[in-house]
Amino acid sequence: MSKEKESEKGEVVTVEDKAVARLEALPEIGSPERILAERKLVRKLDYRLLPTIFLIYIMNYIDRNGITTARLKGLEQDLGLSDLQYNVVLSILFVSYCPAQIPSNMVTTGVQYDHRPSWYIGFCVMGWGLTSLLTGVTKNYGGIIACRIFIGLPEAAFYPGAIYPLSRWYTKKELAFRSAILYTGLLLSNAFGALIAAGILANMEGKRGIRAWRWLFFIEGAITITVGIFTIWALPDYPSNTRWIVGDERRLAQARLAEDAGEADLDNDKDTPLAGLKMALTDPLILVFAPMNAAQLLGLSFINFLLIYFFSLTSTLGFDTTISLLLAAPPWLIASIVTCANAWHADKTGERYFHIAGWWWAVILGFIIGVSSDNVGARYFAMFLMAVGYAGFSMTAVWVSNVIPRPPAKRAAAIGVVNGIGNLGNLMGSYTWKSEWGPKYHNSMIISLCGLALSTVMAFGIRQHLMRKNKQLDEDERVAMQGANEIRVREAAHLEGITFEQAMERRKGFRYLY
Repeated sequence: MSKEKESEKGEVVTVEDKAVARLEALPEIGSPERILAERKLVRKLDYRLLPTIFLIYIMNYIDRNGITTARLKGLEQDLGLSDLQYNVVLSILFVSYCPAQIPSNMVTTGVQYDHRPSWYIGFCVMGWGLTSLLTGVTKNYGGIIACRIFIGLPEAAFYPGAIYPLSRWYTKKELAFRSAILYTGLLLSNAFGALIAAGILANMEGKRGIRAWRWLFFIEGAITITVGIFTIWALPDYPSNTRWIVGDERRLAQARLAEDAGEADLDNDKDTPLAGLKMALTDPLILVFAPMNAAQLLGLSFINFLLIYFFSLTSTLGFDTTISLLLAAPPWLIASIVTCANAWHADKTGERYFHIAGWWWAVILGFIIGVSSDNVGARYFAMFLMAVGYAGFSMTAVWVSNVIPRPPAKRAAAIGVVNGIGNLGNLMGSYTWKSEWGPKYHNSMIISLCGLALSTVMAFGIRQHLMRKNKQLDEDERVAMQGANEIRVREAAHLEGITFEQAMERRKGFRYLY
């Protein structure tokens, strides 16, 4: 079989292959045929990829935050935990979760054409499901600490490991909304997690001689393991090797991404995972994004304690545990709708800063209400404002992906670095929402407010920097050529069926989103 025939089937084509023949040109960009073909491809991806990652993320946070819900039904007393020990149990997860994100994302770029993120993520999902299940058999402080450390390792693979594969399929004008669909899984996990927990904690107490909080971990862990098995079949890998994307669709999937940045979305021989990490760590933008994300997550760290805060709020009205858990769901349902609408509009406009920082300002307003008012209705409204703040966080990794389009090895490492370092904010937040500051948590809110104010300033600096870079690109087209990689541009030309010179002209249109 000749290399030309292999190429027509949509298999991976090397630079040497291109010396043999150039493929027939794809439909012209913007033509009705091209638009129809891309819509068909995107729809196919959406129907299979998005429901899968959405379901995974729901289980991700239900498993992680089950510890908070279990506290309402005696976990702390049964294991003999002090308030300090409980805070350590919450925070110890990040000791393994944060550093593991960077090497985990590097693994996803380790093999160019035969790596299977569907298998990698699927087994990680099963791993944290099993660890969550085993949390239900713990007998003491040491046992639950071990479970929290080990659950952080497989969980580290998911969020940055999901954003990176999404960026291998969707263009920069499609990525925000798809990432928001992923992130609504987190938000709805707080709603559905509370509903599931309400049912388990209300009906499983003492069944077979087992406390309800242990049943919570058994049931949720078993569900997650089942989801992990399903993930292996459902998730796509990369455009070059996904089993159910072949032929012209495979070629179009790669050409779309090449058009998006003016270069093919592939690593050359020099773009190893280690080289990608080095490039990410020496990029000034990433060195600002990472602490900005940490400040942001410090400001949003209430997510691990909002249930306790709300429970203390509603208990003063005489509500029992079940009613309190049910009333905790609406803020997260509204936040999910806001997150998707915000991301959809960000994709349509190409704007990033105000679609991120604007929702931090809503959280700041919620903190101000929480600090200044003792009215239950006002504080419940503040919970809605606090919850919608995650509409901004869901866009952070997308923005990183937009400004680090190539090479993929650097993009994967950058997402891992920003999210890994950023989660140190959650680690600090574990000690910010201390029980002795409850039930009003004024000190916690003030600290969190300062974190969001700092992240606002740093994000504004990133925006101004990107605006200056785009102005340079507008004034001198040669600037756009300075960072061009000839191998990736030639690959882009080959995928589109055009000349190298035409591909170079197209690359001049690349601009950063801010």
